Amino acid sequence: MQTGIPGLDKILCGGVPRGTSVILEGEPGTGKTTFGMQFLVEGIRKEGEAGIYVTFEELPEQIYSDMAGFGWNLKELERQNMLRVITMEPEIFLQEMQRVGGIFEQMTAQINCKRLVIDSISLFRFLSRDGEARSQIFQIRNIVRKMSLTALLIREYCEIENLGRSFENYVCDGIIRLSLQPHLDKYRKRTLEVLKMRGTPILEGEHIYKFVDSGIHIVPALSMAEDVMIFNDQNQLLSTGIPSLDQMLDGGLPRGSVFIIDTNSKANYKYLVTSMLSERIRQEDGVIIMMSWLTSIETVSNTLSMFGLSLKEAVDKGNTFFIEQFDRKVPPEYRSAIISLTDLDNPSYEAGLYARVEEVIGLTKLKEKRWFIYFDLNSLISHRGIDFVKKHFAQEMSRCQSAGITAVAHCNLTEIGPENASYLERSCNGVIRTWVDGSYQFLQVAKSPSGRMTMPHIIENTGEKPYIRLL
Repeated sequence: MQTGIPGLDKILCGGVPRGTSVILEGEPGTGKTTFGMQFLVEGIRKEGEAGIYVTFEELPEQIYSDMAGFGWNLKELERQNMLRVITMEPEIFLQEMQRVGGIFEQMTAQINCKRLVIDSISLFRFLSRDGEARSQIFQIRNIVRKMSLTALLIREYCEIENLGRSFENYVCDGIIRLSLQPHLDKYRKRTLEVLKMRGTPILEGEHIYKFVDSGIHIVPALSMAEDVMIFNDQNQLLSTGIPSLDQMLDGGLPRGSVFIIDTNSKANYKYLVTSMLSERIRQEDGVIIMMSWLTSIETVSNTLSMFGLSLKEAVDKGNTFFIEQFDRKVPPEYRSAIISLTDLDNPSYEAGLYARVEEVIGLTKLKEKRWFIYFDLNSLISHRGIDFVKKHFAQEMSRCQSAGITAVAHCNLTEIGPENASYLERSCNGVIRTWVDGSYQFLQVAKSPSGRMTMPHIIENTGEKPYIRLL
C-alpha cells in the first residue's frame, strides 16, 4: 500500500505491506498527528481508499482546524463518506473493536475503510494495569489483520524509553520513528527512521523531513543532485561485472563517465577492477590499461585467467592495450600492444601520449570501438607529481567524455590531502569508496551521475566469479 507521503514510499521500497500494524513514534512536535492524517488523506486522494482517524485526547473540531492549514478539508471528505474522525475513550474503543456488529465494525463497513490511524496507543499503557496493555495492543493488531486494515498506531516516545524496549514494538509489524535533532548548533532538524518493517526491504538510515504547504515531505538519505540529465540512456550503461554494484549504480557505469575508486592503504581493490576489465574484454570492447609499479602484464594475465579470460587472446584480437610509463621488460607476444611513454617528460607528455596512442591503436579503431580505460592515479602522482596530475586530469577526462570513453581511476584520496582530493572528485562523475574498518572491508558509492549515494556495503569474499559480493 503506497502511503502517498512524498519520499516515504521510496524508503519503504514501494509502501507499507497491506494488513499490517505500524508503530509511528516520536517526541512532541515531530508531526505524528500530521503524518497520520496525511496517510489517510493521500490514501483517499491517490488510491480512493477510505480511512478512519481515532483520537483519544483531541476533539474533531481541533483536528479539522489544524489540518486545514495544509489545505485538507476533512469535513468535506467525511461528507463524501471517505473519512471518519472520531473521539472515544480507549477502553470503549477497544470494546467496540471487539464487539461483533459494534460501532467500529459498522463504521468500517459503511465507508469500506482500508486505512486506520489510532492516536495514541500510549494511553493503553498509562490507563491499564500491569500486563493488560500488551494484551490490548495484541488484540488491536489481530483485529486489524482480520479486517484487512492497514494501521498506523501513534505512540509517544522519549529518549528515556530507549533504556528499555517497549512491548508495542515487538507486537506490531513495523516501527517508524520521528525525531528532533540538533543541526548546525543553532537549529534543529526533523528525521525519520524506519527501524522495522516486516514484508518489505527498507532504505536504512535517518531521513530528513520538512513541513511544507501540502504536509510532510521526506528527503531520503544519500540523495544528491549531480549529472542526472547527462546520462539517461539505459542502453549506454556498462556493467561492472558485479550485479550488486551495478544495482548500486542504477544499472552500471554510464558510457563516457569518469569514476574514481578511492581506497585506503589496507583495502583490496584487485577484484573490483579486474571484474570491470574482464566484463569489457568479454564484450570485446577496447580496453586500455595504464600500468603501475605494482601492475605487470603477468599479474593482469593471471587475474583475468581467474575470470576465465585470456589476455593474450584479447591482445591478438586488437582489443586490449597497455600504457607503460616504466622501463621494464615486456613479454615478446605483448610488445605490439604497448604504448610506451617512458621517454616523455612532463612538458611533452600530452602531445606524446596522443601521438603514440594513435600510432599503436590506430585512429579508425579508436573511433569505431567502445573504449574503456583504467589507470592508477597513485602511480601517476608518484611518478610525475600531484601538480602535473591536477593540471592534466580534468582536461584528459573531459576529452574522454567527449569521445565516449569510459574511464576508471584508482587513487588513495586521503594520502593526497583534502584540497587535491576535492579537486579530483569534482573532476569525476562518480566516486566508489572502499576502505577497511577493523576486520571488514566496506564499499560505498559516494557520488554517481544519477545523484544517488548508497549506504556502506560489506565486501564478502566468495569462491565464485567475481569473487566478491556486496552486502
